[in-house]
Amino acid sequence: MGRADPRPVDALRRGLPASPPQAGRSLVTTAVNTSRRGRRSPLASVGLHATLIVASVIAVFPVLWVFLTSLKPAKYAITTDFVKETTLANYTDLLENTEFLTWFGNSLLIAGLTTVLGVFVSATTGYAVSRFRFPGKRGLMWTLLITQMFPVAVLIVPIYNIMATMGLLNQPVGLVVTYLTIAVPFCAWMMKGFFDTIPMEIDESGQVDGLTPFGTFWRLILPLAKPGIAVTAFYSFITAWGEVAYASAFMVGDENLTLAGGLQKFVNQYGAQWGPMAAASVLIAIPAALVFLFAQRHLVTGMSAGAVKG
Repeated sequence: MGRADPRPVDALRRGLPASPPQAGRSLVTTAVNTSRRGRRSPLASVGLHATLIVASVIAVFPVLWVFLTSLKPAKYAITTDFVKETTLANYTDLLENTEFLTWFGNSLLIAGLTTVLGVFVSATTGYAVSRFRFPGKRGLMWTLLITQMFPVAVLIVPIYNIMATMGLLNQPVGLVVTYLTIAVPFCAWMMKGFFDTIPMEIDESGQVDGLTPFGTFWRLILPLAKPGIAVTAFYSFITAWGEVAYASAFMVGDENLTLAGGLQKFVNQYGAQWGPMAAASVLIAIPAALVFLFAQRHLVTGMSAGAVKG
C-alpha cells in the first residue's frame, strides 16, 4: 500500500487550506491573463496618444492664434507670419485710444454683482426646496425648469419692454437682473441636488443647539456646500462676463457698454481691426481664466453632486 499524501494534514496543522497544486496554478494563470488584458498593445497606445495630441492642438490652436495676432502689426494681422515685427502697439492703442478700461470696469461690476447675488439667491432657494415643504414648491421647481426652455432671441423683446417701463435701460442694475434670470434657475436646481446629498442629521443637530433655520444654513450647511457654491459662482460669472445679446440690446453709449458691446466697435462695414480686437480678447480672457483656476478643484465635485440628485 502506498503512503498517503501528508500535504493536506500539514496544511491543516498550519491553518492553511488544503488546495491541490492545480488550484494554485489556475489562480496564477488567471492573474496573468487579467494582467495581460489590462495592458494596451503598443499600437493602441500610440493611437491613443496621437488622438490626445491632435485634440490638444485643436483646443489650443485658436487661443494661440488670437494671442499671436495681438502681437502683430496690422499689415500682418491675417497672415501666418507669427514672429515678424512683434509689437505691443495693439495693447497700447487699445488702452490709450479706446474706452476699453471703461467697458472692462462696467463688465467687472455687472459680473461681480451677478455672481454675488446669483450665489446667494440660488443657495437659499436650493436649500429651501431641499429641506422644507411649503405650498407651491412643485410649481416653483417647474417654473425654474421651464424658464430654461426659452431661447434668448424670444426673451429680448419682452425683457426690453419690462426694463424700459421700470427705467432700467442703460443701467447696470437692469443687466444684472437680466443675467440673474439666466443663472438662478439652473443654479438653484443644481444647489438643490447638492443639498440633498448633505445628511438631515446636520440640520437636526443645529436645531438642538438652538440655531434658527437660517442660522443652520449659514453656519453648518453652507460651509459643506463649497463645491456647489464654486460651480454656481463660476456659472454666474461666465454668464455675465461673456453674454452678448442682452448687453448689446440694453446698453448703448460708449460710457455704458460692456466688453461684449465694446468689441463690436472694432468691426464695421469697411473691415475689422484685428489687432486691437485680438488684444482685447486676450485681456478679456484673463479674469475668466482666474475665476476658473480659483474654482476648478470644486467644479467636478459640485457638478456631479448636483447632477445625480433631483
